[in-house]
Amino acid sequence: MTPTPARPFVAAAAPSAPETDAELRVPIIAESVVLTKELVETGRVRLTRTVSEHTETLPLDLRHDEVQTERVARNQVLADGAPAPESRYEGDTLVIPVVREVLVKRLLLVEEVRVTRRQAVRAAPQTVTLRR
Repeated sequence: MTPTPARPFVAAAAPSAPETDAELRVPIIAESVVLTKELVETGRVRLTRTVSEHTETLPLDLRHDEVQTERVARNQVLADGAPAPESRYEGDTLVIPVVREVLVKRLLLVEEVRVTRRQAVRAAPQTVTLRR
């Protein structure tokens, strides 16, 4: 709302006063405006959610261990009073000695079991459903 500009107020002279060409002018000191606001509903909004699904193939590498065992015949007589040999590693290979006690109370190294472990990677792409 725009306030209107001030206009002079013109009033006629009192009836007891003699009539003259002079006018009585009373200036307006101030105007005031009171503004109010009203909440008016102009429309509504309705939201809906739509879920779309699509499938995607993702690359996936699977890692697994392969174990190779090998038996090596030794048939070696150990020295008197010698302790049984311990398991040991030779590189990536675990060597497990197998001993047998013979009648004369000597240890006979019969064979060695060699266990080698290798890691292998195999590609196995997986198809998954993604929602958006």
